[in-house]
Amino acid sequence: MNTILKVNGLTKKYGSKTALDNVAFNVEKGKIYGFIGENGAGKTTTIRAITGLSEAPSGTVELFGASDKKGLTKARRKMGYLVEHPILSMNDTAEGNLKMQQLLYGHRDDAKIKKILARVGLADVGRKKVKNFSLGMKQRLGIAMALVNDPEILILDEPVNGLDPMGMVAVRELLKSLSTEDGITIVISSHILAELYQLVTDYIIISHGEIIEQISKEELDRKCTSYIVIETEQPQKAVQVLESCGLKDVELDGDTIKIRDNIEQKQVAMIMFNASIILTQLTRYEKSLEDHYIELLGRK
Repeated sequence: MNTILKVNGLTKKYGSKTALDNVAFNVEKGKIYGFIGENGAGKTTTIRAITGLSEAPSGTVELFGASDKKGLTKARRKMGYLVEHPILSMNDTAEGNLKMQQLLYGHRDDAKIKKILARVGLADVGRKKVKNFSLGMKQRLGIAMALVNDPEILILDEPVNGLDPMGMVAVRELLKSLSTEDGITIVISSHILAELYQLVTDYIIISHGEIIEQISKEELDRKCTSYIVIETEQPQKAVQVLESCGLKDVELDGDTIKIRDNIEQKQVAMIMFNASIILTQLTRYEKSLEDHYIELLGRK
């Protein structure tokens, strides 16, 4: 695995309140990460520390192998970011905003600006001033600003917040293409779980300043798919019987058994009946990303 970002032990307090508590996670090249947390969980504070917009009193950020101040400054030139709301010149055009952004990196390339605007779906805005853009257009322009320096990693804080469904779809499809076609690694902070599920490859879940889980979409899908729960006073025997019938994904937790194989409830009931095992519960359970998230918060 090619790890391009390592966050380790980030801790920050505001007076008596702990904003970040030993935050640690890794980001691998080529993936899209959903950085999930409730409002005030520490998402933006973490992102500001990663991008260098603020510092955490303790902990380290390592980007492309660099963790010292000088090395991070250089490495961050390969990072694009949009934190909270895009900083735009409302009385200028989209092209004018990108020209100003290019100057911050010490270069000017009009052809590249046109290419970026086309990339984010703003090729036809012409001389229209940004103050007359829709919210979705402003968000896409903000992403365009983050692409000016040809970043290898893109950090986005709530990029779809406040957008209507069509705006969300436009931003989602743009980010997918930036990942698959341009090879950009993306970290997206959001609390809109259903939208993230359609986009990301991995999740980093934070609550009250602590990372409570980092999990791939495949692992989460396994946890969140439909499964059958049975309870019996003979759990060990029940597991043996189920496995002898060819079921391979059978999990025992105390007196509770979870069956994730593709099997109907009535088939499970018949297997148990034929083995003279009395069931005290037989339920099919559907678990969503939201259910998993709420369950994690409840455990915490």
